[in-house]
Amino acid sequence: MKKNLFILFLILPFFLFSQKWKKEDIGNEDFFIIKNDSLTIPLDEVIVLNKRNFDSSKERKYYYWYTKKVRKAYPYAKLAAEKMTELNLSLDSIKSKRKRRKHVKKVQKYLEGEFTDQLKKMTRTEGRILIKLVNRQTGETMYSLIKDYRSGLKAFMYNTSAKFFKLNLKNEYQPQEIELDFLVEDILQRAFIDGALEKQEPYIPIDYFELQNHWKNISVIDVINNYIEKYK
Repeated sequence: MKKNLFILFLILPFFLFSQKWKKEDIGNEDFFIIKNDSLTIPLDEVIVLNKRNFDSSKERKYYYWYTKKVRKAYPYAKLAAEKMTELNLSLDSIKSKRKRRKHVKKVQKYLEGEFTDQLKKMTRTEGRILIKLVNRQTGETMYSLIKDYRSGLKAFMYNTSAKFFKLNLKNEYQPQEIELDFLVEDILQRAFIDGALEKQEPYIPIDYFELQNHWKNISVIDVINNYIEKYK
């Protein structure tokens, strides 16, 4: 089944800091005044999150089980966003439709050779997370990307195949509406801070602290149990 799942992700190749300083905030930079001189020093944003506490060992196990899935899927979504940007920039300079199709196929062939074995090993849970994260990083669903870079017929065929595995290429990332998506966001933010994942800004604007306040009372066990019940 895992081998068959790979066909659903062929879309990837188509994107595929002794004097006293006074500190004032100006825009997105920190502005320091040193006597009569001024110096602008851009500083990286630092996010500090409270340590996640678990009510039970079962909740801890559930959370870290899903963490492994998210950490495995995210790099491919990040890659999809990078490759889609590169591909669009290169296609802008190619006017011929035939040459554009040829270039897309060249990128596809390269990425298939690089990532086929890894994608074959993905589970359905990792596949569902990947579909969501591609939308997070690109602003597009997998379905719309296939439709734009291939054809509407291809998009329909891929999505029909996906549904056989209880996957939907039209799924969007909605952490403000869906508890499981917020859990993914929580895992990502903590992984970025820990250095477990390399951060790439999402295409979709996300206010993590607003989300955290909104979902402060969710139960990890209930969220994941609902997921398991839905897709068993």
